[in-house]
Amino acid sequence: AAALAPLAPPAIAQARTKVGVSEAIRIALYTPVYAANRKGLFNKHGLDVDITPAGGIALPVPVILSNRAQFACTGTGMSVNATLEGAKIKCIAKIAGAISLFAVAKPGMKIKSLADLKGKTIATLRFPSNTISTPTYMMRTIGGFDPKEAGVNFLELPPGAQAAAVKDGRADLAVAFDWDASIGVTQFGLETVFSFADILGPIAFSSIFVTEQYAKENGETVQKFVNALADAMKTLHTDPNAFAEISAAEFPQVAPDAIKLGSKNFMQTKGVVPRNPIITKQDWEAIMKHESGAGTLKQTLPYEQMVDTSFAEKATREFGLPS
Repeated sequence: AAALAPLAPPAIAQARTKVGVSEAIRIALYTPVYAANRKGLFNKHGLDVDITPAGGIALPVPVILSNRAQFACTGTGMSVNATLEGAKIKCIAKIAGAISLFAVAKPGMKIKSLADLKGKTIATLRFPSNTISTPTYMMRTIGGFDPKEAGVNFLELPPGAQAAAVKDGRADLAVAFDWDASIGVTQFGLETVFSFADILGPIAFSSIFVTEQYAKENGETVQKFVNALADAMKTLHTDPNAFAEISAAEFPQVAPDAIKLGSKNFMQTKGVVPRNPIITKQDWEAIMKHESGAGTLKQTLPYEQMVDTSFAEKATREFGLPS
């Protein structure tokens, strides 16, 4: 009878597979991962997941190659750079399907197109941050002009200093991710004047990737992980309070009004929070074009080589939402 009794909670915990996620930094773009963790969805699907910031966009790669974690969560282009250096990597899930990058400025400034950025001083993070590389790529390839020749000056600053530079007049506007963009609005009296996602469109901006060997030898675990992500994305799109609730717990240092505004930005900016984890060929080709144009890739690699959609497709059918 004892053998047939339900497992006690400690035994259930022991039965879960322990895995690690190496994320680039703690950033709201990765909220589907945090949702899977905070909502108990990793546990539901049989996993015990530890999420640890690596400290930079390229740093999750050596972590998974040394088996200190099994899943990397970072910019998709890092999977290509790792492969070009000899690693064998597969991208298995999309985490951010658009770029939550905004321009904020003092009230009254109008930015209706990329051309309106000409001659402006723009507060950013330090290169190679996307706060510089994405506007540069878009001005060159979509706007049709070189930012330096057009008098654009990037004022590179440490994290959190961009909004203050606009307020005190050192910069005309700031390009920032949330939560920084919403902090600029709620705490510095700025306004959101431009959304880069509206022009850039669908893109596999951030992804989960693993080594080919790990996916081959631990396919069931990989499937459980992606199942939880599909479940989490469904939760974020069907529960209107989920993003803000998870973010308030994950980012306690961010003021509630910035959490509220930022959560609205994330969920209303099409594609930033994917409906499901499937990386499409369109997503892949867009990120390859973006990263090569921004100068962060030596060479692009094809979708067929780098992406394994089988896990995400199965997870979407069973636990997620259609596109």
